[in-house]
Amino acid sequence: MTRRFVPTARQINLLLCVGFLSVGYAMYLRYRALEVAEVSIACQAGLQTWLCGTFRLVNVLSNHEIFGAVALGAAVMHLLRPSLPVFAISLAAAGFGIVLHNPSLAALAVAVLVVSLARPAPSPA
Repeated sequence: MTRRFVPTARQINLLLCVGFLSVGYAMYLRYRALEVAEVSIACQAGLQTWLCGTFRLVNVLSNHEIFGAVALGAAVMHLLRPSLPVFAISLAAAGFGIVLHNPSLAALAVAVLVVSLARPAPSPA
């Protein structure tokens, strides 16, 4: 019987931190900048702050569904060849995608990540 890709306790703690931080920061951006009219108008008018720079970047990436595409691409890569960094990238991008109005591809990426946990782990070279 082959060994499955199961993260260790330390790796799970790292993945929990990545997931919570990405979803928390996405929620901060959404409810602090994207959906607050005063901040949104000020940023679109050209205000040069860190929040407005992030607002502009997230707005462009969200409009082109980049978060969901990155999450799905990394999830498929993880499904084919399991590795912890690729799992973390997919998890973070999926968290951003789900919170920032890209749920279709991001939710599919989460489903692929769940399925990828049943795949055999790579054999040590």
